[in-house]
Amino acid sequence: MTLDAALKSSQAYTLWKWVSRRHEPEPGRIVLVQRRVYVLPTRHGLSFGISLVLMLVGSINYNLSLGYVMTFLLAGMAIVSILHTFRNIAHLAITAGKTEPAFAGELALFGINIENEREDPRHAIQVRCEDQVQSVNLPGRRVTSVQIPVRATRRGWMQLPRVTIENFYPLGMFRAWSYVQPAMRALIYPRPDGAALPPLRTRAESGDSVNVGTGTDDFAGLRSYQPSDSPRHIAWKAVARADAMLTKSFMGQAGQELFLDWKDLPTSMDVEARLARLTRWVLLASEAGLDYALDLPGAGIPPGRGEEHRTLCLAALALYEPGRR
Repeated sequence: MTLDAALKSSQAYTLWKWVSRRHEPEPGRIVLVQRRVYVLPTRHGLSFGISLVLMLVGSINYNLSLGYVMTFLLAGMAIVSILHTFRNIAHLAITAGKTEPAFAGELALFGINIENEREDPRHAIQVRCEDQVQSVNLPGRRVTSVQIPVRATRRGWMQLPRVTIENFYPLGMFRAWSYVQPAMRALIYPRPDGAALPPLRTRAESGDSVNVGTGTDDFAGLRSYQPSDSPRHIAWKAVARADAMLTKSFMGQAGQELFLDWKDLPTSMDVEARLARLTRWVLLASEAGLDYALDLPGAGIPPGRGEEHRTLCLAALALYEPGRR
């Protein structure tokens, strides 16, 4: 074992990470072994301990036999509760689950799986991340999924912050907790603004077309099928004879396609404002069922439609780097 690995496995390094809140993402399966679980009394536990001290002093002062019995009985219950509080989260196993993309300003959902390897259930386990708290009971020999909502503040990849697994079971006098940070991240899209769609541009070679004037529905011939062509324009009789996909083309017709171009935006808009505007246009075009293309500096996405095309465009906007040309 190298010196660096030995230092990182020491208790002093673990304490330093806890105090400084510096935790690297942990890949794979995370097990809450004994050295990762901390136990301290709560305010109720401290009040209870002070009460026991006062009861003991009173029993000694007045030589009360029943006072001794009551004091040591309550003290024994408190000591046993420490063990139960510790055992309630010790040796839980945490693995990364599913994440869903979100828009900046919304809550991104991180899914983690908590496995209880013991036969006995775990009660009132709290999963805390920033200001969000989820409470869950874990049945024995089961894996339970927990959704952790985290506020997304900016676009791009967002790493799951440090998660605290804690409990106050059974009496609330002691708190046992552990820190975990699974290696999982969510893609955050830019926050859309409230702009309307720009006007459509036309492209004559598109098969999904609309008439633009009198005499525009004259048949011009057949051409090879393209994925963006409408099924209404496929020449099915010619397909049966030629055993190849062919599409009818018409003179004077133009396709409905929307071109979302970075260069068409006002020069007064900064990078984030442009990304917000393009994100809004992508969402509106997708809802309207239009074919749309996205053109960014250094990257371009050809016309298309559907959920996969929408996700591709939003991902390009989320991961855009201003230095591209």
